[in-house]
Amino acid sequence: MEVTVDPFVAFKQVQRQGWAHFAPLEVFTTPPAGKLVRFAGVRAGLRVLDVACGTGVVAVTAARLGAKVAGLDLTPELLVRARENAAIAQVEVDWREGDAEALPFGDAEFDMVLSQFGHMFAPRADVAIGEMLRVLKPGGTIAFTTWPPEHLIGKMFALVGRYMPPPPPGASPPPQWGDVNIVRERLGARVRDLVFDRGEILAPTLSPQHHRVHTESTAGPVLKLVEMYATSDPAKLAAFRREYEELVVPYLQDNVARQGFLMTRAIKA
Repeated sequence: MEVTVDPFVAFKQVQRQGWAHFAPLEVFTTPPAGKLVRFAGVRAGLRVLDVACGTGVVAVTAARLGAKVAGLDLTPELLVRARENAAIAQVEVDWREGDAEALPFGDAEFDMVLSQFGHMFAPRADVAIGEMLRVLKPGGTIAFTTWPPEHLIGKMFALVGRYMPPPPPGASPPPQWGDVNIVRERLGARVRDLVFDRGEILAPTLSPQHHRVHTESTAGPVLKLVEMYATSDPAKLAAFRREYEELVVPYLQDNVARQGFLMTRAIKA
């Protein structure tokens, strides 16, 4: 009897391990979390789910407004930090370890489903958005923040993709979630009142090299790339590092790297 192996299991395990060191980046993701929560219209009493919640900056922000919040992430190390953040802020959040492609919640359980730089990394976009809409009530709000392909972080992930082995067939590049045309297509007739907005993260950076070193120690795909080539192909790693630093230069001014993001909001039809 032939055993079918899900190619995404190993892929997600790599993701799970790679993002374990993300926590220092919350200093940059905290301000846009406030923007997303305001953009989405979070208010007291709403049942809110934060998908791929990371260190919980969106979930905690929503809980501080009186929402009843659950936060889910694939990486347990980030949930440890999320629990610490909730304890410091003195709010209650239902933290769950889990997969954005298989949400452990019932149909129409939430008034609002949010994700900040999170669900975009689920390899199968159709599965992830299907799950997010499944657990959302009709008339509920879905809202998320993503990296557009034409800005710094989107270009960085495209660069990483050129150096890493290809993902399993059927996986979509994360920055596609930052393309308004693709977002419209993916949400389709399942939503109404689709709205977009944009913002910018200003990341203090002393040099392109500082930006690269910080990213190599915190951003999952880059961290895994460095692990792969550090001993097996140092020349290839050096080439990647040169390209990365060149990529950062146009976005760096006055010791600040500018990183544009896209916000999307819609109502489930």
